[in-house]
Amino acid sequence: MLSKIPRHPIRARTAGLVSSLEALDVATGVSLARTKDHPANRALGSVGEVGSWQSLLALSVTVLACGTAVGDRRLAEAGRDMLAAGIAASIVKTTIKRTVHRTRPNVLMDEGRYARGRPGTGIGPWQSFPSGHAALSFAVARSVARAYPGLAAAAAIAAAGVAAIQVVRGAHFPVDVLAGAAIGVGAEAVSHRILRSKPDDAGHDPSVS
Repeated sequence: MLSKIPRHPIRARTAGLVSSLEALDVATGVSLARTKDHPANRALGSVGEVGSWQSLLALSVTVLACGTAVGDRRLAEAGRDMLAAGIAASIVKTTIKRTVHRTRPNVLMDEGRYARGRPGTGIGPWQSFPSGHAALSFAVARSVARAYPGLAAAAAIAAAGVAAIQVVRGAHFPVDVLAGAAIGVGAEAVSHRILRSKPDDAGHDPSVS
């Protein structure tokens, strides 16, 4: 007797591939976070908080205020762009977190529970995807790089470091931080284009300068 042919073979293969990639992501995340409770790792987690929205908001506002106070237009615009990119990235990552849920690695490791799907939730342990720290860090880093190309490498390394810390501390799986980084880069690109498309007070369009 012939076996029944799946009605949607492509969909079935895609689902299988997604499941395999997810399993690899989970296994990798758990492996990288195996020392999450070590004192040194906990201290590293505190360092990673520079990528929190509170820290980056304060940094962006400070840069904007300093640039405005000393009359440094480049610095002021950098602060404004950092703030705009950070807000855009925060909106996107929060929207996704409220749309889907995913268990954080530390919950899986400590409680043996893992789940993902819809709908999202406002409860932290189930908001692993995507990484907000990575999203905001990369958004701000890209803004810094645009304003000060000489700092591009340092900004990228700092953002990547913040993202990596989220994995080793068991707060996010690798895919979570990769998605967050993509969100950050995309949010900065969109916010930059919008800001630069507006003429300044003198009627000059900065995008053509």
